[in-house]
Amino acid sequence: MSTTVHEIPPEVLAVLALPDLDSLDEDRTAGRVCIWCGGPLTIETAVDLGEQKADAGTCFPRACRKCVADRAHRGLFAHAPLCDLCETEATAANCTVGRSLYRLVRDNRR
Repeated sequence: MSTTVHEIPPEVLAVLALPDLDSLDEDRTAGRVCIWCGGPLTIETAVDLGEQKADAGTCFPRACRKCVADRAHRGLFAHAPLCDLCETEATAANCTVGRSLYRLVRDNRR
């Protein structure tokens, strides 16, 4: 199975609400387990959340597909009503945050 990797923009990571990286254990900050639920990850099940800076150093958090889809779905419902671009179908495609959240939901609900 092949998956396309999409870089998640910083403003989308803010909507996903990553936990405080300095408060996490080494397995979570190294990306060995899901940053949210703590479940084990493999190449096939992990979503890379990108290199992140923390007071303790550089982290490489990852998450399971279910947690990413759930967070993105909740984020989309919180974001869309407040976004002028997401307000209409004609302009929704111009919103990086809305479009990225939708893609995360769609690509990870498997």
